[in-house]
Amino acid sequence: MAEKLLRAEAVSKSYGDGATRVEVLRDLSFSVASEESCAVLGPSGSGKSTLLYTLAGLEPPTTGRVFLENTDVYGLDEQGRSRLRLREIGFVLQDHGLLPYLTALENVQIANAVGHIHDPAAADRRGRELLDQLGLKDRADHLPAALSGGEKQRVAIARAMFLKPRILLCDEPTGNLDATNAASVLQLLLELHAAMKGALVVVTHNAESATRFRRRLIFEHGALREV
Repeated sequence: MAEKLLRAEAVSKSYGDGATRVEVLRDLSFSVASEESCAVLGPSGSGKSTLLYTLAGLEPPTTGRVFLENTDVYGLDEQGRSRLRLREIGFVLQDHGLLPYLTALENVQIANAVGHIHDPAAADRRGRELLDQLGLKDRADHLPAALSGGEKQRVAIARAMFLKPRILLCDEPTGNLDATNAASVLQLLLELHAAMKGALVVVTHNAESATRFRRRLIFEHGALREV
């Protein structure tokens, strides 16, 4: 059996107090193993993004624990969680989140600018390799404003993959794309997942796209159930 890379144990998350209290996650338990692809389905505004941010160490749960292998994610201080995310977790946003004043290549290398993992020559090679792999070889020196929506999202995927994370979390990565670009980006994600042999969790509201994943879960009433 593949090792469980990431797991949440009895996680709850609420906002506000008293009459204004909103419970987004409710005693939720979830795990994803290496080499496993998982789609999380649910309507917009249901709390799927909160789930991803909690798994990524970005949104502390009100109660419960999150583990990356044997590491208690929220047992670490903020700096420790940042280091863990940098090396182990790639994150892809719905709106790509590229820095507008950096080229595609510089955006892809941003993790190296923070973590100083590779020397400049190695970082350049890795960034160009990823852009080439994602069909963006000729767009490396373009600013985001010169890229199409699909190209921006592929740059965002390359950025998330730069340090070869074992876990890739994607928050509606095709939500802002037309059907053709959405299908292309989804295919690239699945191909990258097959190559990296890590864990892939994609939040989506597209039931048809979800059929391409090994596991499918429905997020409802703050909890998950397998489809």
